[in-house]
Amino acid sequence: MADLERLLRLTNRNMIAFDLALGSGAVLAPDATLRVLGHEQPTVDARELFRRSGPVWLTFAAAHTVAAVRDEPRDWWALAWLRGTEIATDALWSRSPAITRPGARAGLWLAGGANLAMALGFGMLGRRRRSR
Repeated sequence: MADLERLLRLTNRNMIAFDLALGSGAVLAPDATLRVLGHEQPTVDARELFRRSGPVWLTFAAAHTVAAVRDEPRDWWALAWLRGTEIATDALWSRSPAITRPGARAGLWLAGGANLAMALGFGMLGRRRRSR
Protein backbone atom coordinates (compact mmCIF):
# COMPACT_ATOMS: atom_id res chain seq x y z
CA MET A 1 0.00 0.00 0.00
CA ALA A 2 2.92 2.35 0.66
CA ASP A 3 4.06 2.01 -2.97
CA LEU A 4 0.58 2.85 -4.25
CA GLU A 5 0.39 5.88 -1.97
CA ARG A 6 3.81 7.02 -3.18
CA LEU A 7 2.68 6.62 -6.79
CA LEU A 8 -0.49 8.62 -6.13
CA ARG A 9 1.47 11.43 -4.49
CA LEU A 10 3.91 11.49 -7.41
CA THR A 11 0.97 11.57 -9.84
CA ASN A 12 -0.51 14.43 -7.85
CA ARG A 13 2.72 16.43 -8.12
CA ASN A 14 2.86 15.73 -11.85
CA MET A 15 -0.73 16.91 -12.25
CA ILE A 16 0.15 20.21 -10.58
CA ALA A 17 2.67 20.83 -13.35
CA PHE A 18 0.43 19.45 -16.11
CA ASP A 19 -2.65 21.47 -15.15
CA LEU A 20 -0.55 24.59 -14.59
CA ALA A 21 0.95 24.22 -18.08
CA LEU A 22 -2.38 23.37 -19.70
CA GLY A 23 -4.26 26.19 -17.98
CA SER A 24 -1.55 28.76 -18.65
CA GLY A 25 -1.23 27.63 -22.25
CA ALA A 26 -4.98 27.82 -22.79
CA VAL A 27 -5.11 31.38 -21.47
CA LEU A 28 -1.86 32.76 -22.91
CA ALA A 29 -1.25 30.72 -26.09
CA PRO A 30 -4.43 28.84 -27.02
CA ASP A 31 -3.50 28.16 -30.67
CA ALA A 32 -0.11 26.67 -29.79
CA THR A 33 -1.56 24.64 -26.93
CA LEU A 34 -4.33 23.25 -29.12
CA ARG A 35 -1.73 22.34 -31.75
CA VAL A 36 0.27 20.36 -29.17
CA LEU A 37 -2.92 18.51 -28.24
CA GLY A 38 -3.50 17.49 -31.87
CA HIS A 39 -6.03 20.14 -32.87
CA GLU A 40 -6.00 21.93 -36.20
CA GLN A 41 -5.90 25.74 -36.38
CA PRO A 42 -8.97 26.69 -34.33
CA THR A 43 -11.78 28.95 -35.40
CA VAL A 44 -12.11 32.14 -33.38
CA ASP A 45 -14.98 30.73 -31.32
CA ALA A 46 -13.14 27.43 -30.66
CA ARG A 47 -10.04 29.36 -29.57
CA GLU A 48 -12.01 31.48 -27.10
CA LEU A 49 -13.95 28.50 -25.76
CA PHE A 50 -10.65 26.71 -25.16
CA ARG A 51 -9.19 29.85 -23.55
CA ARG A 52 -12.24 29.94 -21.27
CA SER A 53 -11.24 26.50 -19.94
CA GLY A 54 -7.82 27.74 -18.83
CA PRO A 55 -8.95 29.04 -15.43
CA VAL A 56 -10.65 25.68 -14.79
CA TRP A 57 -7.36 23.84 -15.30
CA LEU A 58 -5.57 26.40 -13.15
CA THR A 59 -8.13 25.66 -10.43
CA PHE A 60 -7.30 21.97 -10.79
CA ALA A 61 -3.61 22.82 -10.33
CA ALA A 62 -4.49 24.74 -7.17
CA ALA A 63 -6.55 21.82 -5.83
CA HIS A 64 -3.67 19.39 -6.45
CA THR A 65 -1.32 21.81 -4.67
CA VAL A 66 -3.61 22.18 -1.66
CA ALA A 67 -3.91 18.39 -1.33
CA ALA A 68 -0.12 18.00 -1.54
CA VAL A 69 0.60 20.73 1.01
CA ARG A 70 -2.14 20.22 3.58
CA ASP A 71 -2.50 16.45 3.14
CA GLU A 72 -5.99 16.52 4.67
CA PRO A 73 -8.49 13.77 3.80
CA ARG A 74 -11.06 16.41 2.81
CA ASP A 75 -8.64 17.83 0.23
CA TRP A 76 -8.03 14.39 -1.30
CA TRP A 77 -11.79 13.80 -1.43
CA ALA A 78 -12.28 17.16 -3.17
CA LEU A 79 -9.54 16.27 -5.63
CA ALA A 80 -11.14 12.86 -6.28
CA TRP A 81 -14.41 14.62 -7.04
CA LEU A 82 -12.72 17.11 -9.36
CA ARG A 83 -10.96 14.36 -11.29
CA GLY A 84 -14.23 12.45 -11.44
CA THR A 85 -15.83 15.35 -13.28
CA GLU A 86 -13.22 14.94 -16.02
CA ILE A 87 -13.73 11.23 -16.75
CA ALA A 88 -15.81 11.72 -19.92
CA THR A 89 -14.90 15.24 -21.02
CA ASP A 90 -11.88 14.35 -23.15
CA ALA A 91 -13.73 11.49 -24.84
CA LEU A 92 -16.43 13.99 -25.81
CA TRP A 93 -13.81 16.39 -27.13
CA SER A 94 -12.22 13.58 -29.17
CA ARG A 95 -15.30 13.66 -31.42
CA SER A 96 -14.25 17.04 -32.81
CA PRO A 97 -13.35 16.83 -36.51
CA ALA A 98 -10.55 19.32 -35.76
CA ILE A 99 -8.62 16.66 -33.79
CA THR A 100 -6.44 15.34 -36.61
CA ARG A 101 -2.98 14.43 -35.29
CA PRO A 102 -2.48 10.64 -35.33
CA GLY A 103 -2.99 9.23 -31.85
CA ALA A 104 -4.63 12.37 -30.46
CA ARG A 105 -8.12 10.83 -30.27
CA ALA A 106 -6.79 7.75 -28.50
CA GLY A 107 -4.86 9.99 -26.11
CA LEU A 108 -8.03 11.84 -25.22
CA TRP A 109 -9.80 8.56 -24.50
CA LEU A 110 -6.87 7.42 -22.35
CA ALA A 111 -7.10 10.69 -20.42
CA GLY A 112 -10.57 9.60 -19.28
CA GLY A 113 -9.10 6.37 -17.92
CA ALA A 114 -6.37 8.32 -16.17
CA ASN A 115 -8.95 10.62 -14.59
CA LEU A 116 -10.95 7.60 -13.40
CA ALA A 117 -7.81 6.07 -11.87
CA MET A 118 -6.90 9.36 -10.18
CA ALA A 119 -10.44 9.82 -8.85
CA LEU A 120 -10.34 6.36 -7.28
CA GLY A 121 -6.77 6.75 -6.00
CA PHE A 122 -7.24 10.20 -4.53
CA GLY A 123 -10.48 8.98 -2.95
CA MET A 124 -8.44 6.22 -1.33
CA LEU A 125 -6.07 8.82 0.10
CA GLY A 126 -9.12 10.63 1.46
CA ARG A 127 -10.13 7.52 3.41
CA ARG A 128 -6.96 7.29 5.46
CA ARG A 129 -5.99 9.32 8.47
CA ARG A 130 -3.81 12.34 8.05
CA SER A 131 -0.20 11.18 7.86
CA ARG A 132 1.50 14.28 9.23
